[in-house]
Amino acid sequence: MVFHASIEYSLILIISGVCGLLAFASTYLVMPRLISKLENANVVGKDIHKISKPIVAEMGGIGILFGFTIGMFFGIYAYPDLHYELIITLLVILLVGIVGMVDDLVILSSREKLLLLFLAGLPLIWVAPPEVGILYLIMMPISVSIASNLTNMLAGLNGVESGLGVIAMSSLTASCIIMGKYDVSIITIAMLGALLAFLLYNKHPSRVFPGDVGTLIIGASIASVAFIGRVKIIALIVLLPNIIDGILKFYSAGVVERQKHAPTKVGKDGKLLAPPQGFKSLIRWILRRPMEEKTVVIIVWSIGILFGAIGILLAFILPLDPL
Repeated sequence: MVFHASIEYSLILIISGVCGLLAFASTYLVMPRLISKLENANVVGKDIHKISKPIVAEMGGIGILFGFTIGMFFGIYAYPDLHYELIITLLVILLVGIVGMVDDLVILSSREKLLLLFLAGLPLIWVAPPEVGILYLIMMPISVSIASNLTNMLAGLNGVESGLGVIAMSSLTASCIIMGKYDVSIITIAMLGALLAFLLYNKHPSRVFPGDVGTLIIGASIASVAFIGRVKIIALIVLLPNIIDGILKFYSAGVVERQKHAPTKVGKDGKLLAPPQGFKSLIRWILRRPMEEKTVVIIVWSIGILFGAIGILLAFILPLDPL
């Protein structure tokens, strides 16, 4: 029995690895063409954190979504025992991605985005454990909405969102494997592969921004894995950098609309300066003194690595989550 279980676990890990490689290759290969198309369609924005204010393609998260979908298609085909959960996860991520595209194009209000993300997360109810209460069922789409917004809020610097996504998915993958939840690694590794490929284009100096279509699906993936893999506490730990950022913003300014705050300034030496007025955030807390953009991103990533490591350590001692 142990021998057969070991073979099955090895097979799942191989399938997960192939999913990740397919997702990485798909995103990596599609990005140059996608960037060119976005620039030609004038789907661009200014990189306000550079002295020269270069024009950069927006909505590059479409490439992440594409690569993740390709990776998940292989996982669904190669591992039919989990195909229902994988299909539901893919459906949720695609719906959240659509919400992100709409937000990128027309700029939804905070309430509109929260509601649409809640609706996008409703399919997760279909994979809820049996005999759970209505509160648990409602919390599933609510968690998708909240987590997606949190990963969307801690953004704006080259590579910060995709880098944190890579760290989060790496931590969740390791935690799921440690806890024996090998099948869930198909989801985390597929997203990890797509994010790693995108980060190559999104790191400083960025050639493309993820847009809301890219940032929202990171949080949705974390929330989906939290419930499907029964790793909610670890997912919460992994999201703590985003939670801290969200608390700082909400405490200082309530629900912040993007067009109502003063942006971070760039000094003549190229270092970033947080304006004295406006809301608080994790990035502005780091910018208590002028700092280069790359340095700020590395500090944010380091915070993410710290909490990711705590999540992995907890995987060794936490009992299996029955729900």
